[in-house]
Amino acid sequence: MARKDYGLVELNKEATFGGMGSVKEREVPQIDLSDFEARKTEIADQLWDAATRIGFFQLVNHGIPQAQIDEAFEYTERFFNLAPEVKAKYPLEKGTNAGWEYKAQVRPSTGTADNKESYQITLPRMAKLWPTGDELPGFKAVMLAFERANWALGMKVLSCFALKLGFEPDFFTEAHDPMSPEYQCTLRLIHYLPMVNAKPEDFTGWRAGAHTDFDCLTLLHQRPGQGGLQLCPGKEATGGELEWTDVPPLPGVITCNIGDMLMRWSDDQLQSTLHRVRMPREDEYLGPRYSLPFFCQANRDAIIQGPGNKYEPISAADYLYQRVTANSL
Repeated sequence: MARKDYGLVELNKEATFGGMGSVKEREVPQIDLSDFEARKTEIADQLWDAATRIGFFQLVNHGIPQAQIDEAFEYTERFFNLAPEVKAKYPLEKGTNAGWEYKAQVRPSTGTADNKESYQITLPRMAKLWPTGDELPGFKAVMLAFERANWALGMKVLSCFALKLGFEPDFFTEAHDPMSPEYQCTLRLIHYLPMVNAKPEDFTGWRAGAHTDFDCLTLLHQRPGQGGLQLCPGKEATGGELEWTDVPPLPGVITCNIGDMLMRWSDDQLQSTLHRVRMPREDEYLGPRYSLPFFCQANRDAIIQGPGNKYEPISAADYLYQRVTANSL
């Protein structure tokens, strides 16, 4: 398949998922990571079951202190409260996945920009993209620590999938090496805009349109009371009206989903899952919504090939190039 063709196939598929759909109750499994080393085989079985059935799961007793998560949200608010002209000094340039953007991400499923602003932290690409200490004291230190805490947790989860796929325990850790200049995991700070003087028609549609993630694994931190996330399992997104399940934000819980990269790496055994962020209803909280996803994306020079060689080998750089390029056409 030609270099861009794979990305176009995924793009064309995603473009069919823009309808409102209906609501369906589904269980989103909660997986307890306590006593991880002693229980790793049991945890791996639970993760595999969740990832093959629904593609979404929630982690409890995950090891990231709630105080650290709260601090990251506090500094996220401070960043987005900076004057627009300050944030504009740190722009997200095309293809870098680092820096600030405002209502710039257009989903193929909707054809319109998501109603949000975001700031991406991809460590090797952050030169001149951090606010200064005068502009936002403490921000860089807090976010570097939070990035590394999420990376460590993501590698724990991916080590369980390595076990189930027959790879070496540190297979995915080595493929997401933060010491390499090819590292491309990303911490994204997101600010969904508040509903101000909203008209009835403003409550239809999405703050973020339906999509699957490009990465191996996404870890998502949400604030209780600031909901809107919905999912539809990939194996059920086969055409017609889609059925969506609300995933409420819960204290002490990190919500995770499988991305397209790991789906390919597993020879399609693990399912990437469609998700979106709906607009709040008129009787719900209408203020700003903040979320903090961490995307485990393999190093650019990592080679993606599943245990059964279902697909030809491809570098993570080429894989993401196909997806990102198709998405920007």
